[in-house]
Amino acid sequence: MAVYVYAVTLRDHPCRIDGLTGVGAHGAAVRVVSAGDLHAVVSDIDEEIRPKRRDVAAHQAVQDRLMADGTPLPLQFGYTAPDDGAVRQVLEEQEGAYRAALERVQDCAEYNIKASLEQEHLLREILDDSPEARRLNEEILSGSPDPRLPLELGQLIAAEVEQRRANAADGLVRSLAPLGREHTLHVPGGEDFLNLSLLVPRDGAAAVLNAHDELVRADDAGLSVRLTGPLPPYSFVA
Repeated sequence: MAVYVYAVTLRDHPCRIDGLTGVGAHGAAVRVVSAGDLHAVVSDIDEEIRPKRRDVAAHQAVQDRLMADGTPLPLQFGYTAPDDGAVRQVLEEQEGAYRAALERVQDCAEYNIKASLEQEHLLREILDDSPEARRLNEEILSGSPDPRLPLELGQLIAAEVEQRRANAADGLVRSLAPLGREHTLHVPGGEDFLNLSLLVPRDGAAAVLNAHDELVRADDAGLSVRLTGPLPPYSFVA
């Protein structure tokens, strides 16, 4: 029977997964397949698994349970294998790579920081700081018929917004990246200018939380910084 694979751990991880049911309509019991010094945490499936809310929640529940006793090597949602034998074969063939990856994330969790700048505040700031932007804006408001003015103002503001967002991102990365053993940048989405993941040792979590609290207390006009974690270290698993 096909199996869904949640994570890989070292054999000394307790894998306290009693009572957990896995992904799929029938939610089979979560169990362990072992080979050498490694465990793979799996459950049986008899269907194609899609990212439905129930299944995503079941996947995450397994990761959370494993994280309580140490750092697993979490697999992204949707990883399956034909049967237990195929899982054991991969564990045996890739044991060195898995051990190295587990050593990389040992006793760590991922913390994700997203940040955005309020657009209206940015526009006011640009008009306050840029004489050229103010001139163009005033000419437009005064009723100038020159059709080039809105285009010029739009281009100027777009360039300023991009530069200010880049500067803000650089500043946050410089201040926050040293709090992690490693960091990685993701492509920001929506209005965000920063999507940063930190690989943080468990004894360094308080420093990350304190840094976030200080950013929130600073109440920089227009700046929103959101912290999520601790998380399984997905961003640091090849």
